Parts: sequence; C-alpha cells; structure tokens
Amino acid sequence: MATAPQLAAAVREEKGKGAARRARAAGQVPAVLYGHGTDPEHLLLPDRELAAILRANGVNAVVELDIAGQKQLALTKQVDVHPIRNYIEHVDLLIVKRGEKVNVEVAILIEGVAASGTLTIQDASAVEVEAEALHIPENIVVDVHNLPAGTNVTAADLKLPAGVELITDPETLVVTIEAAKTAAETVGEEADEEAAEDAAE
Repeated sequence: MATAPQLAAAVREEKGKGAARRARAAGQVPAVLYGHGTDPEHLLLPDRELAAILRANGVNAVVELDIAGQKQLALTKQVDVHPIRNYIEHVDLLIVKRGEKVNVEVAILIEGVAASGTLTIQDASAVEVEAEALHIPENIVVDVHNLPAGTNVTAADLKLPAGVELITDPETLVVTIEAAKTAAETVGEEADEEAAEDAAE
C-alpha cells in the first residue's frame, strides 16, 4: 500500500461510556490517536468507511486522517470489536510518518495441502515483524504443498517481503506436519483411555 486511504475524523468533545454509546448509535466509532510524544487525541471516525478500510487492508491498516483540515498518517494499533454484535467498539491509532518503520503482528496464512497421510498443525497464528508503515504485509503465506510428515516450519523459514524484518524469535514453531493416525491407532488410544478411566473408578 503505497498510498493511505483517506478518513475524515472529528474531534470527540464528550467522554465516557454514555457518550461512546451515543456516538456508535450515530454511526461513529470512538478512537484515540497517540504517539510521537504528543498528547492523546480523542476522535470520532465514520464506522462504515472504517470497516471498509479494515476489510480491504487488514488490521494493520494505515489511514490518512483529516482532522479539521489537518492531515495525519495513523496506524490502526488496536481494534476492539463487540464479541456478539460484531461492530467496531473502539480503535487505538498510532501516529506514523512516511518512511517510518513500525513493529506489528502479521497473520500467518497456510496454503496448499501437505503430503498424503499427514496433518497440518498451525502452531503460531501470527508473527511480529518490522516494516515500513505504508508497506505492511496483510499476511505471510506458508506453502505446505506436499510437505512430508516430520516437517517443522519455524519463523526463520518464513518468506518475508522485501524490506520486512522478523522480530519474533526465529526458532518459534509456526507450522508442524505430523503423520495422521491410522484407524487402528485411534481405536487403540480410545481403548487405553477407557481402561485408564475404569482403573480410576
């Protein structure tokens, strides 16, 4: 993303849960903008436009805010979503500068099918990387096509885009390819568990 999507922001005058509820009812998301030694600024963002930006760019979206005519680049550092109703409750925004590098967590995406008779286990859902603010990858792909049982993919094995550096411990296990259990092994394990339960009783 070489250019950041535009988002109009209003200064939030009222604070508190009641004010936040009223704002959300009016189609606005409460937000806090901070960073670079500035005092936190309380804002309101249009909920539909914000949701569309997050869908298109992922949770590490960089936006260009228009705050009363003042332009400011910001990274969506934390997005709080209602667990049941699935609307955005609140957003934390971090001030960034063009060319500045930031540390973010990027999701791991598994593609392909491992060798026959195996199970693919995802041990890490994301890794932390350092990337230029306007070039944060939406995800990092791990291709498991035809990988044999016993294969371990660590963070060091990830193929990162140019300019992106790994922050997570390189030895962190990301994906494991294990041999699938046979029907006989599964039956045997169940029998062992039942025997253990009977002995415990």
